[in-house]
Amino acid sequence: METKHISVLLNEAIDALNLKKDGLYVDCTLGGGGHSSLILSRISNGHLFGFDQDAYAIKIAKEKLSLIGDNFTIINRNFSDMKDALNQRGISKVDGILYDLGVSSFQIDLPERGFSYRLDGPLDMRMNQNQVLDAYIVVNTYSETQLKKILYEYGEERFSRIIAKNICEQRKNKEIETTEELVNIVVKSIPLSKQKEGHPAKRTFQAIRIEVNNEIKPLYNCIGNCIDVLKNNGRLAVITFHSLEDRAVKNAFIEAEGVCKCPKDLPYCVCGAESKGKIITKKPILPTENEQNENSRAKSAKLRVFEKKI
Repeated sequence: METKHISVLLNEAIDALNLKKDGLYVDCTLGGGGHSSLILSRISNGHLFGFDQDAYAIKIAKEKLSLIGDNFTIINRNFSDMKDALNQRGISKVDGILYDLGVSSFQIDLPERGFSYRLDGPLDMRMNQNQVLDAYIVVNTYSETQLKKILYEYGEERFSRIIAKNICEQRKNKEIETTEELVNIVVKSIPLSKQKEGHPAKRTFQAIRIEVNNEIKPLYNCIGNCIDVLKNNGRLAVITFHSLEDRAVKNAFIEAEGVCKCPKDLPYCVCGAESKGKIITKKPILPTENEQNENSRAKSAKLRVFEKKI
């Protein structure tokens, strides 16, 4: 099945990096290579490092980037390993880093990957298909309490309790094996009057995907590591697609900016706040109305940018 991935906030994110032709840049979420392609086209004398744990994504991106140049290195590791992977290649500082935390269209659109609540397929949702934990294990082995917790925390699902209960009831009779089976359970769990805001299974699938791929827990620390790796005046641009990601990025940026938390009546700072730079986007950059109309997956996207200052 041929799919087309449309990169969200493409020009805004690349412009935010203030690219230099001879600079070193990192795309922590290579995906289909949309953002990386534009970066590579503008750094004729520089080098791009792209990270992804999805072998299929790497194949697509490599083909696309090879049409532009050969000054790139693709690293088949999770973005949480970025600092270590760069050090192994003798790179301690770079000029810019990009994160696009959305799931690529080709991942969603391939039924066999199990990401889609609109296409029937096996319960998988693994970005790294070599790992053991998948959606099948989460849905069929997690306790009702565990399921309720991840649905509520990662999916912000108001009906997490009843969905978790119904999942556990269903699997007593038969293991839940496909995305369609899971969708049917979710749909039956949510009152029809509350099914007007998008697909009723959207939040459940988001929550399970986040759990399977451990998307939130390492993000806060990864942001700090990225800022440490930046050269002076280097920039970090992060595109998020839901409030949990955005909150983690926003809080990491605030901490890196080193805002003093001391009482205002103290004559000097005693909290030890240390600034690593400044937040460029006091409010996140949002997709234009045209982009949102042309690409529904852009509607929830937010771009935040941080600049390193030594």
